[in-house]
Amino acid sequence: MEQFKGKVVWITGSSSGIGEACAYRFAEENATLVLTALEPDVLEKVKAKCLQLGAPDVALLPFDLSDTNGLNALADQAWDSFGRIDVLYNNAGISQRSKTLDTDMSVINKVMAVDYFAPVILTKNILPRMIAAGGGQLAVTTSISGRFGFPLRSAYCSAKHALYGFFETVQAEYYDQNVRVTFVCPGRVRTNISFYALERDGRQHGKLDAGQAGGTTPEHAARRIVRAVYKRKREVLVGKKELIMLYFKRFLPGLTAILTRKIKSM
Repeated sequence: MEQFKGKVVWITGSSSGIGEACAYRFAEENATLVLTALEPDVLEKVKAKCLQLGAPDVALLPFDLSDTNGLNALADQAWDSFGRIDVLYNNAGISQRSKTLDTDMSVINKVMAVDYFAPVILTKNILPRMIAAGGGQLAVTTSISGRFGFPLRSAYCSAKHALYGFFETVQAEYYDQNVRVTFVCPGRVRTNISFYALERDGRQHGKLDAGQAGGTTPEHAARRIVRAVYKRKREVLVGKKELIMLYFKRFLPGLTAILTRKIKSM
């Protein structure tokens, strides 16, 4: 199929996990891609596969999104790569594995920089150009951790909660200018996010959590995400039985608080 033929899609965090899988799925739909992640060598491999799968062209913009001072220049490069961006998918993120009082502020600052401020800065740069070009679509990876507090995730949950507030506001303000937002809300997906999560002093967690290991595959997630973006859906839930917690939170908030205290986080 060629659902994104003639469209330019920029994906952050595209060297592994959900971002990588979505890059391949968009490539299969003939999207032109702009890919951003930390590792240039890994991005080259992703690019080669995307071209093989059907992407007409792929631009690589490796970057550390925690460097918020350089994000406007990065967004300029992304736009200039093909003269437009039809879909901006803010997917990159970093998690955390430490109790609130044990967590150094440097860890909180880094999580907020990558997970919240980077998507905000990139969106504020690209959005006016999207509107001038007739509209476009923003997608953002939130999390079920953006819906309720979760043990050992105070900074991560804060960033993901903030994404809902920011992008729901953007949707309300610019809907009439043909701007749509798709919230990508994963539960447990089999990615390396727990491996690279930050412990209290900034060291990497360095292991795959049991819950993560039993999650849905990135490929399954990508199929659902790309379909939701194509249909311009407001939100897509990705995961397994853990997603029932979202319905508990909505209809039984008191029970959700009790269950959350009992969750085994590791």
